[in-house]
Amino acid sequence: MPEYLIAFNDEWVPEHTEEQIGAKGVASRAVLAEMRAEGVLIFTNGALDRSTALCSVAAVDGEPVFTDGPYVESKEHLGGLCIVDVPDDETARYWAGRLTTALDWPQEVHRFPGPGHVGRPGAAGR
Repeated sequence: MPEYLIAFNDEWVPEHTEEQIGAKGVASRAVLAEMRAEGVLIFTNGALDRSTALCSVAAVDGEPVFTDGPYVESKEHLGGLCIVDVPDDETARYWAGRLTTALDWPQEVHRFPGPGHVGRPGAAGR
């Protein structure tokens, strides 16, 4: 069964007051509680931004070169994510829609093979 990444970019989130962020936190935690109750939530983190980036790594002459933080040129940074284990695209879209509605900002949905596919020829994450 595939797993899905539901994520938002912190650049998509307009300025909010602390009160607004608090209200959105309550609303999104309610959706996450439903995901837990349904047994579909694998992992979530909604507190990501530029300040949480540990490093960037690039290959230079076949060797990894690490630099502090994200690339300066990048304007987009992951703001939060949920990884869910659901049976199909429609169900992943349902939960992404619930989060989008609770937070009132866009989400992206990415499909990737579940853990049973790791190590198979052509599978990501081998």
